[in-house]
Amino acid sequence: MAPPLQPLRRITGTSGPSRRSLLAGVAALGALGAAGCSRVPTASTTDGGDLLERLRAAGVVRLGIAGEIPFGYIDKDGELTGEAPELAKVIFKRLGVDRVQPVPTEFGSLIPGLNSQQFDVVAAGMYVNPERCEQVIFSDPDYQMLDSFIVRKGNPLGLRDYRDVVEKKAKFATGTGYAEIAYAVEAGYKESDILIVPDQVAGLNAVEAGRVDVFAGTALTTREVVKKSGKAEATEPFKPLVDGKPHVDGGAFAFRPTETKLRDAFNVELAKLKKSGELLRILRPFGFTEDEMTDLTAKELCGG
Repeated sequence: MAPPLQPLRRITGTSGPSRRSLLAGVAALGALGAAGCSRVPTASTTDGGDLLERLRAAGVVRLGIAGEIPFGYIDKDGELTGEAPELAKVIFKRLGVDRVQPVPTEFGSLIPGLNSQQFDVVAAGMYVNPERCEQVIFSDPDYQMLDSFIVRKGNPLGLRDYRDVVEKKAKFATGTGYAEIAYAVEAGYKESDILIVPDQVAGLNAVEAGRVDVFAGTALTTREVVKKSGKAEATEPFKPLVDGKPHVDGGAFAFRPTETKLRDAFNVELAKLKKSGELLRILRPFGFTEDEMTDLTAKELCGG
């Protein structure tokens, strides 16, 4: 059985706490991914980098993944899949690179692994934030992510955002290490009163059992986890407040800072997929909807 969806994009920083541990299937593929790597020569100092030319010559690009459904993982048949790898297959094919090769690692090792040449691109749906932008360069986001709540059927307390949770003194839960903790605290919820559970499945169970009134997660994961529930539902997606302003997260591919030519070429093809609507077709099998499509840019999310 595949592990549950994990809304882990939101944790800031690059070092990975326990929530970044590998999921099922990745450990078994780790040695294969490392041993099977056809290493591309070290980066050129040429302005903008020459990695794209070298990848075309090699015919393969190595993708750093973190084994997180639905972002990038090895499925039960041992195949690489997820929103980022499937998108990478399409874009790199258009760029003249026929094959993609997974290099599984822990989430906290993705940026160090990228910068130490263990793989060529991070394809893990990584959230773009200013701290990470100091270490890598990002493509423009291929998706955005809003928040949503799991509540009992009919949403009896009328909970639509974190302010409602505070005002109605609702019993609140979210996941270990989730940024939703900070969003609730910013709205005025006392952190010591938050019930921390392992993931959204445990959150659903807590709501169904009446131990809490609401569980907060990403819109994608709450939407997916309640599909078979007869007692709970997901609320409409909303933007949490950060420093008093509505905030939207965006996930993207990461590249070494020297490889601007590759990043720029990637962005050109990504923009074409967005314009044609093909991007949604690629991401839809992984639970993404029109709500997750975005025109956000890496520059906006990097704070510059």
